[in-house]
Amino acid sequence: MTKGLRVAVAGGGVFGLASALALARAGAQVSLHDPGPGGANASAVAAGMLAPVSEALTDPAAAPHLDLMMAALDLWPAFAQAWNLTLDRRGAVLLGDEARLAALTQAARTLGLDLPTLKADRSPALPGGYGAAVSGGLRVQADQRIDAASLGALAKAAAALGVRFSPEPPPEDLDWLVVATGPSRDLITEAPELAALEPIKGHILRYGDLAYDGPVLRGPGAYAAPAAGGLLIGATMEAGVSDPQVQDEVASALARTAAGVFPGLANRPWTAAAGVRAATPDGLPLVGPSRAPGVILAAGARRNGWLLAPLAGAMVCAYAKGEDPGIWADRLSAGRFTA
Repeated sequence: MTKGLRVAVAGGGVFGLASALALARAGAQVSLHDPGPGGANASAVAAGMLAPVSEALTDPAAAPHLDLMMAALDLWPAFAQAWNLTLDRRGAVLLGDEARLAALTQAARTLGLDLPTLKADRSPALPGGYGAAVSGGLRVQADQRIDAASLGALAKAAAALGVRFSPEPPPEDLDWLVVATGPSRDLITEAPELAALEPIKGHILRYGDLAYDGPVLRGPGAYAAPAAGGLLIGATMEAGVSDPQVQDEVASALARTAAGVFPGLANRPWTAAAGVRAATPDGLPLVGPSRAPGVILAAGARRNGWLLAPLAGAMVCAYAKGEDPGIWADRLSAGRFTA
């Protein structure tokens, strides 16, 4: 049973909040501990992609896990309804030249997918159209998106359920500690499995003067996503880098790459943000009990934290209640990289 359980969640990103919400709704006494101010984590520096198909086709680490990612996406409508979030269901377009589109089409067929092809002049476009590297695109209707600003809405929902927020470390007198931190190893004594995680830094740009209302456009080297505060352009992946500060040269290089795909971005003003995520060797998070007693991990989501958050939160709650965590438990096992 969960009612009366005392649970502390370490980490205020989307994994930590999804876990806190699931536990609090099940009746646990939950506190959430994060030393940073609200929104100061990698979940907030994101485009909120819920994009299993695009990820499987463009990221070799994600390709073997399309089934798991699609199952995670299936949980999102109920999760969004429960916490009053708005899903962007306009899908995505994978952009490229003929060679890239042929390779993506073949990869899609290998995964049992048949994606419609669009010519560049029939594809949704930003002002200024496309650069020479884009001859068309593949339409991915299944992909969705959530605005990363929804992190604040999740925090408010958790507070309304009685979750207590604190910048202090978790107390010791607990039934469970849920470790949902990023690449930090501050809790490695409590959760030795964190040793398997490595940092990946990402930069994202916002063009505040440019509005775009359409599907996510995923070009070679840069994507464009609609957002309330201006067009989002992302994203870099800098493996092994743990410094969360914006690096002007990296952000400027991303802007140049984006302008090559979307010429209308050239010479427009932008602002940059950076976040540091944690990643496992296989690209999937650690979700499950630690070998240390009383500890459950939900960490290391790499670049699919928003997509996998409802699944991770549900599994954390099941583990805390002593229930079956479901069919993905072995693939996400927290101890799969440790002897």
